Parts: sequence; structure tokens; C-alpha cells
Amino acid sequence: MIELEVPLADRSYPVLVGAGARHRLLEVLPVGARRAAVITQSAIGWEVDPGVEHRRFTIGDGEDAKHLGTVEDLCRDLAQWGLTRGDVIVAVGGGVVTDVGGFVAAVYHRGVPVVHVPTTLLGQVDAAIGGKTGVNLPEGKNLVGAFWQPSAVLCDTETLGTLPPREYRSGLGEMAKYAFLGVDDLPDLPLDEAVAACVRLKADVVASDEREGGRRAILNYGHTLAHALETEGAYGLRHGEAVAIGLVYAAEVACRLGRIDGDRVAEHRRVVAGYDLPMHVPGDLDAERVVDLFSRDKKAVAGVTFVLDGRRGVEPVPVDDRALLLDALEACRG
Repeated sequence: MIELEVPLADRSYPVLVGAGARHRLLEVLPVGARRAAVITQSAIGWEVDPGVEHRRFTIGDGEDAKHLGTVEDLCRDLAQWGLTRGDVIVAVGGGVVTDVGGFVAAVYHRGVPVVHVPTTLLGQVDAAIGGKTGVNLPEGKNLVGAFWQPSAVLCDTETLGTLPPREYRSGLGEMAKYAFLGVDDLPDLPLDEAVAACVRLKADVVASDEREGGRRAILNYGHTLAHALETEGAYGLRHGEAVAIGLVYAAEVACRLGRIDGDRVAEHRRVVAGYDLPMHVPGDLDAERVVDLFSRDKKAVAGVTFVLDGRRGVEPVPVDDRALLLDALEACRG
């Protein structure tokens, strides 16, 4: 078992990575918790035993479950059961479950502890770490949420062995991002070490900028286009697939701004292709509509902001040249 920490002073918490990590749940529960509400989905084939009185609450499958109605339903169910601020929520599942479960924990009784048990690769390397929670609106991804750090995260790599191939590749889309953020030789690492390396880097970034006031924005590399594609909803892309396309698109934008050269763009394409991920925007993409959606991204404060590669590494960059953004999209068509 690889044991890591997200260092946030008195709110620091452990992240355990390895096969069977879910069996360590009891030892990471907050001291004194009498009850545990296990939030999960019916399609999740993994059970956990908190070692205290608990009840299972299920939400709908897929991204469609990430909305405010789900949050209200869960909060009402928890109130009827009698969950208190002294108890704990345990979120077991992929990024949808940890996003929703974390947000419910942040708002129910104005905050109750939460432990995440991510069962997907995407959840283990990204979604469950760092305390960002939220749900979607029809207008965009994750536009309603809160920062609420978990008490612990258990990344049980045993659960990854049963993922459908496409779901696993979706997680590789987030992993590919870390290859450009500073994790060396990532494709060559054994699975446990690769997950731990991504967690370690994210923990360092979160510790330096918990609420995304600066450096943490780099974790959104590839996500500006990805979120626009997901908001459109008509392209059938999973999150990690959309991020993979977004990485290539961000490289094309950076190249047109003179931040990187063609060799670095080609490197982006090689990494994405090496993970067997898509790198072209859908053929029926409405480019004008997608560029319009960029302004709804959470990084957009004054105009459109992208996270782009460059000589100083990956960093947020305002981009106000609409023609450039459209031209970069054309370069990403298959």
C-alpha cells in the first residue's frame, strides 16, 4: 500500500493507493462517527464496510445524475434517516459519485465529513483528490459546487480491473494530462505507482493553492474544450476522452500564440495516441457554438482563459483572438 498525504495543515488527510485499500475504511473514519451514509450507484459492483451503522443511498447512473435535484433528494433522505454533523458520508464510485457526494457533504448541515472511495481510474487520479465538488447546470459543467476536503481517500486499484475498456481509457485521458504537468515516464510506471504519482503531484498543487486562485488552475489543462464538448452533450464523449482532445487543442492554441513549436504539438499527439485516446474533434462540431461556450468556463473571469503549455510550463493564459481559436479547432478535425 502506498500512503500519501494532502498537506493542508490541520485539514491534512491521507490518500491510500493499492489493491484492497477499501478495506482500510474503518481506520480512516472520523473519530466518533456513529453512522455512515454510503452514497453510490447501482452499477457500482463494489461494497464497503464502514464498521459502524450504515445505510446505502444510490443515485442515478452517468453524468445525468450530476444535478441539483439529486443533491436535494440525497439531503432529504439523509435528514429522514437522521444523519448528523457528527456522522460521515462515504462516496463509493467514479467522479460523478465523489463530486455529488462531496457536494452533499459540504452543504448538508453546513458540512459533514466525507471519505471518498473512488472506483474508477479517473476518480483515483483526479476527481476524488483535492476537495472540488459540484454538479452541472444545463448551461455548463460543474457550475454549482463547493470546496470541501475529504477526511481520507482510498484508491483501491483492485476496482480498476473490472472497468469496461472505454471507462478505463477515459481515466487515461486525465492521466495523460499529468504527463505534461511534470510526472516523468508516466506511461512506463506500474499501475499503483502511476496512480500514486498523479496523486502526489495533485496533492502538491492543491497544498499550494487550495481554492484555485493561481497555480491550481493548471489541473484544468485540456478541460476548456472538454467542458464545452460535454456541455453540448451531443458527441457521446466520456470526460477523459474529451480531455484528451482538449489537450491536443490546447497545444494547437499554444502553438499559434508562439508559446510552443510544432514538435511540442506533435508530442501532445503522441502521448494521447499512446493511450489509445481520441485526438480529433467530432466531425459535426459547431465550432462557433463551442467557442461561445468557452466564456462560461470557470476559469473565465475577464474573457476566455485557457491553460496552455509554454517555456515556463503549463499556466493560465487569457486568449481574446476568436479567429485563432476557430483556426485551432479546424486543425483538430479528423
